[in-house]
Parts: sequence; structure tokens; C-alpha cells
Amino acid sequence: MSSHRKFILCLFLFVAMLSQVKAQSGTEASPKAAAIIAAMKNSENDWNTGNLDNFMKMYTDSSTMMYPTGPVGLSTIRNLYQTKYFNGKMPKQNLHYSEMKVTMLGENYALLTGKFTLSGNSLPERSGVYSLVMVYTKDGWKILHDHSG
Repeated sequence: MSSHRKFILCLFLFVAMLSQVKAQSGTEASPKAAAIIAAMKNSENDWNTGNLDNFMKMYTDSSTMMYPTGPVGLSTIRNLYQTKYFNGKMPKQNLHYSEMKVTMLGENYALLTGKFTLSGNSLPERSGVYSLVMVYTKDGWKILHDHSG
């Protein structure tokens, strides 16, 4: 076999090996991404059924949300939802998450981006985008930082 053919064969095998390694690393993140998306869908359901307490369990005790004035803590986040988006025990509008994309930032951290839509109850539909820094805890994936707009 000529050295040119040996080189082509080695190059082909190298590319095939790299493709396999890339595929394996992609599948490792897949169950984590699925768990994050499932947690968000559960929180969507909690919101829509009026269970603000369970919806808030998606946040850690040290979670922050970006406000125009800077980051705020958990009590301010809850107060925002309770006063602006709920009428007593029920939400003013239904929540729907879409276009969710998970980017792993390490073993126990991820970036979740997507779109939210609030609709229903004869109110104008509102939608926006979000980016969430997620952290894996003993209780599953939680929101560490929320930047919604």
C-alpha cells in the first residue's frame, strides 16, 4: 500500500474516532438536558394549576433574578410572581415554555435558554426570552440565576 493511501486511511480512521468521541460526549449530556427540561415542564404545570409554592421550589434558597437595578433574592422573586402574575391562588394567565436549549457548563451546572408565553383569561398574550443558570442539587435541577425579559 502506498504511503499516500496509508495516510488517507489513517486520516479516515482518526476522523471516525473523533466522531465517535463527540457522539459519546453528546449523549452524556442528553439525560441531564432531559431532566432539566422535565423539571421546567413540571414547574409550568405547577404555575398553571396555581401551586406557586411548588413552582418556587425550582429556585434554590440562594437564587437570584436580574432586575433593572441588579440581582434580587428569593423573597423578591416570590413577591413579584405573587403580586404581578397571580390573583390570589391562581395565575392571571397560563405559562408555557418553548424553544428550550440546554448547554452544559460542567458536571453540575447548565445554561437553559428558551421562550416563555403567558396567555389566556382575556388578557393580551405576553412572551419573552429567558436564560437560566441551573445547578444540580440533592433535590434535582434548580434555578440558580434567572434572567427573564
